[in-house]
This record gives sequence, structure tokens and C-alpha cells, in this order.
Amino acid sequence: MEILNQVLSKFSALAWGLPLLILLIGGGLYLLIRSHFLPFRYLGHALNVLRGKYDDPDDPGDISHFQALTTALSATVGMGNIAGVAVAISVGGPGAVFWMWISAVVGMSTKFFTSSLAIMYRGKDTAGEIQGGPMYFITEGLGKSWKPLAIFFSLCGLIGALPVFNVNQLTQALNDILLVPNGVQIGLYTNLTIGVVLVFITGLVILGGIKRIGTVASRLVPSMVALYFILVIFILIAHSDVLVYYLKLIFTDAFAASYYPKDDTFLGGVLGALILHGVKRGAFSNEAGIGTAPMAHGAARTDEPIREGLVAMLGPAIDTLVVCTLTALAILVTGVWETTSNNGVSLTASAFADVMPGYGKYLLLICIAVFSLSSLFSYSYYGTKCMSFLFGADKKHYYNYIYILSIFIGATTSLSMMINLIDGVFALMAIPTMIATLILAPKVLVELKAYAKRIKEK
Repeated sequence: MEILNQVLSKFSALAWGLPLLILLIGGGLYLLIRSHFLPFRYLGHALNVLRGKYDDPDDPGDISHFQALTTALSATVGMGNIAGVAVAISVGGPGAVFWMWISAVVGMSTKFFTSSLAIMYRGKDTAGEIQGGPMYFITEGLGKSWKPLAIFFSLCGLIGALPVFNVNQLTQALNDILLVPNGVQIGLYTNLTIGVVLVFITGLVILGGIKRIGTVASRLVPSMVALYFILVIFILIAHSDVLVYYLKLIFTDAFAASYYPKDDTFLGGVLGALILHGVKRGAFSNEAGIGTAPMAHGAARTDEPIREGLVAMLGPAIDTLVVCTLTALAILVTGVWETTSNNGVSLTASAFADVMPGYGKYLLLICIAVFSLSSLFSYSYYGTKCMSFLFGADKKHYYNYIYILSIFIGATTSLSMMINLIDGVFALMAIPTMIATLILAPKVLVELKAYAKRIKEK
């Protein structure tokens, strides 16, 4: 078992290694340049689409543009925004945040292309229902001969969408922030109780399908981001005297790498290691190019692919440029990244406790709970989509039962092996997604120019 654990740990590290980052960031940069930065010129238009200005109830699809974005965001805005950012700063210093921003800008372009393709090449499942996502734009856009690539994506998606990691981290946060400090003896019984509560809440939502998930996400995501925003603004006001200093430090340290371990000589020096680390954390957080978000956006009620691509493009901006930046600034201005040995979610909790002693960590715990729960809802949908593609629409409901069972497993065991396995196959989903996107990119550009012309004429 120990050997298997080591093998899966290396597998996860390799999957999220340099080749994948080159594919994600290099591919995204290529798409950004090929489109002449055109999607960014339509940011205002994207916001108008998001608020429903162009909604048509007669268009094909199941959910609105807003519900599609919030469903996708409910999966990406999670522990990566709270714990992942803390890890990035504790390992790479303030400069890592700059490279997370770069990955977000590039990721916006990737999300635009992948989600446009999800509408352009929607297919039908065995029940005759319209579906979208990488597995469908691979088979519909590239042809049936590419189906093995779509099958590979779906097989990875079945495992990658399991919530073991998210549940495990939420259980740990509840234990560390709520139960242990209040003298509660934690163990199998308390973890099982947490698992039962999570199963009950998750089951109520996911068994209702994408429409219920979209409805819940559209209410949950804006409120959770707003609450987190208010709390961090409170922290920044309390430390406003050093805010400008740390904003500057993010830029200057991005090229100095003065906080990165000097014994790390990857890519010829500490700067290369810092860039790689920041980009990796950004890619892991916003999931641009992985292929999950296009499954949510593929269900949007629209017949305009570019319109949905523009909405999807807002995802990495909200996830990384807003939420991740809020976490980073809270950690930096309070100084806890230098004064404590905490890491991950504990480091972020220290920042909240610094300004709001006694109750700050509990407010953070509320945010963590909502972030994690919303992720549980969306990932179940991704798993059922993959199950439906592989085994037929009449079998997809079985995935929800497997999914619910895995919540118990995540809550009651450490399961480092399972976490590494899920982490690794989740990363592998990017390979078929990015290959198909790069091949089909010229067709998106043709559609983009036609859409731009129609908008200009109107």
C-alpha cells in the first residue's frame, strides 16, 4: 500500500507537471494571439449577456447564461481560492500571485474557445437530449474517428469529478476551526456525522438534475463571493497603511523571487520555479482548459456559441483575478505569511483571526463551507455527463449514488492515495480538451468574426 501511495503521488505530480502547464498556458497564449485579443474587447457586451439582455426562452438548452456561469463558478470557486493561494504564497512569496494573474488572463481566452465550442458542436445523448462539453465537441467537431479521445476524457472525468478531496478538506477545516478549539474530541463518529450532513444537503440538490443545480448555484455563488469580498475588504481597510506596499511587492517580487527556496534550481533558477508554481496554482484554481466548465456552459439556453463563450470568459476573471487576489491580499497585509508556520487553509484562517479575533475564523469557515458545498453540486453534474456519454443516458443516475457514497469516504478517511488519483486524472482531462480546442480554434474565429459583424450591424 505504501508503494502504491508513492506511485500515485508521483503520478499526480507528473500529471500537473511542466508538460501540462505548457499545454494549458502555451495553448491559451496561442489562442489569445490568434484571436487578436478580440474577446477582451467585448467585456461590456459579455456583461450585458450575463444579465439576461439577450436571453430567449425559445433557444435550445436547459439553463440561462447566468446559471451556466454560476454553475461553472460553483465548481472552480472552492478550496483552491482559499487554501491554494495560501500554499502559493507560503512557498513562492508575493510574486506567485502575479503569475496566477497571468494564468487567469490566458485562461480567459481558453475558456472563451472551449465554451464557444461546447455550443457550436452540441450533440445528443441516447435519450435525444441536447448535450455539450469536450466529449461532444470532439466527436461532433473532429468526427467519429476521434471518439477514443472523447472516451479518454469521459473516463478521466468519472474519477476526476468525485468529491473526495473537497469533502476531505472541508471536514479538516470543520475539525481544525470549529470542533477542536471548542474541546470536541474528533474521530470517526464526528467525521461520519459531517459526512451524513453533506450527503443529505448534496443529495437534495444533485438528484434534481442540472436545472436544480443551476438554480441553487445562481443564488449561492453571488452571495458567497459577496460575503467573502466584504470580509476581505474589512481586513484591507484595517491594514490600509501597507496595502499599496504589498500591491507593489506582488509585481516586484514576481521577477526577484526573493522568497522562493534558493535550493530549487528548476528551469535554471528560482525565478523559473516561481513562475511555474504561480501558473500551476492559477491553472488549478480556475480550471481553464481542463474541460469541466464547457459541460456547464454547453447546457446554456442559447443558439449563439460566441455569446456563451464571452460569458464563460468571465469565469477566470472572477475566480482568480477577484477571489484569489482577495485571499492573497488578506494574507499579505496581515503579515501572517511571515509570522506563522501555518500553511493552506490554516494560513488564511490566521489572516482572518488577526483582524477579527475570536469570530474571524468562524466567518471564514462559513465561506469555506459554502464554497465547498457549491463545488459538490457542480462536480456531480460533470460526472453524470461523462457517465451518460460512456454508458447511455439511462445509466447516468447511477453516478449520483457512487458520488454520494464517495462523500462518506472523503469525510471519514485521509485517503491520500485516492486524492492523488483523482487529482492526477483530473489534470489528464486537459489533454483531449486542449488538443481538440487548438484544432477547432479556426472555426471559432470564423464564428467570432461573423458574430462581431452581426453585433456591429445591430
